[in-house]
Amino acid sequence: MCTGNICRSPYAEVDLQRRLAGLDVRVVSAGTGALIGEPVPEPGLRLAAEAGIDLSGHRGRQIAEQDVRDADLILALTREHRKAIVAVSPAALRRTFTLLEFARIAEYFRNDASVLSGTHATDSDRLAHLVAFAARVRGTIPPPDNPGDLDITDPFLQSDAVYRESYGTISGAVGPIAEFLIPDPTRSGRE
Repeated sequence: MCTGNICRSPYAEVDLQRRLAGLDVRVVSAGTGALIGEPVPEPGLRLAAEAGIDLSGHRGRQIAEQDVRDADLILALTREHRKAIVAVSPAALRRTFTLLEFARIAEYFRNDASVLSGTHATDSDRLAHLVAFAARVRGTIPPPDNPGDLDITDPFLQSDAVYRESYGTISGAVGPIAEFLIPDPTRSGRE
């Protein structure tokens, strides 16, 4: 989730969805101040396409309270977006992270078989397990030196360089998140 839902969050949505293609999960994006019905701007379309991500069919969408209630995991692009989500539904706090915050947790525990293994009846059960775990440990992960390092720069009306930086940061976070969420049959749960 981002502000206008026409630059960062659509990119994150498509990148995460394609990396989780084998799982029975649904990834959607929305904005806190969405430019409803608006397409992704030309620089965003072009630079996303360079990364193999097609955003041509995306249109900005406003987040609704029901979206927040229904989501198993909410990934905000900045701390302000996370704050806005929790303001809509305080109960969402335990399921709401910035993208970079959740990626830090995923990277920190990526080799911890006791966390990542286990028998889960469905992909949704596994997701719920990992989100609950992340909520429990979020305060134990060393924070970044600069709290702003949990925010992804908004490239809207910015240069191609800013789009590349933003999209690169998103992809760099989505990779570890996908690895964290995808079950690895080689993990035994016993080390």
